[in-house]
Amino acid sequence: MTPQSVRRRGQLTAFVITSVLAAAPALFAQDAPASKNALNKYVLDGGPTMIFIGLAVLALIALSVFNVINLTRAKFCPDDLRNELIDHMANCRVRSAIELAASHPSYLGRMMAYSLPNIDATRPEDLGRDQVEDAMADFSINENRKAMTWINYISLVAQAAPMLGLLGTVIGMVQAFGILAESGQADPSQLAGSISVALLTTMWGLITAIPSLLAYFFFKNKLNNLVADCHHAAEDMINAAIQTVNQDAYMAKIPEGIAV
Repeated sequence: MTPQSVRRRGQLTAFVITSVLAAAPALFAQDAPASKNALNKYVLDGGPTMIFIGLAVLALIALSVFNVINLTRAKFCPDDLRNELIDHMANCRVRSAIELAASHPSYLGRMMAYSLPNIDATRPEDLGRDQVEDAMADFSINENRKAMTWINYISLVAQAAPMLGLLGTVIGMVQAFGILAESGQADPSQLAGSISVALLTTMWGLITAIPSLLAYFFFKNKLNNLVADCHHAAEDMINAAIQTVNQDAYMAKIPEGIAV
């Protein structure tokens, strides 16, 4: 290989490297609009209605996080409180059970602090079960309404999101027919933007509404199950106290056996 050919190869290599380095900024500049176009294509091209749909999405996320934190067994029917209350009631320590329940911020604690004062010691056969259960029902009606408020807001999002999507659809179609009326001919390039607005808002409205509907029924069922656990625990406490008070009567009904 002659020195001239080596020199020419070196010049050619330098030219290629310089060309690549010079073209690199242009290549990266082309990638940036591509990602931006994806955002425009699927979100921003939906028009002003997308702002309200975005707020609905944020509301769904915030309400879901709130309900996940709020609807827990520790805040409704903690096992330690349940066991201690059953122990107090099984030993007929009703006053101690009321004090313990009143000191606990859980749903079960507040419900028993509200209900147990209705225990009637003058009725040993049932200890005034009816009055206690009525008090439990009154407490649950008031408390469940508060908890359901935040769950119902998710239902509101599920109902509002498709309507917002429909609003965007109507706006897009009005724009499309306005362009058609001005131009006098159906030019796809002119109608594409308005039709895109109509379809994007409809799509995002449904994307928001479907998870909202699922989240609503999930949290509603979870609340009902937690409240049912609290009522079952309360029934166990009352039954334990009644059985202790009437233990002799229960034992008298159980035969020891047949004497020979």
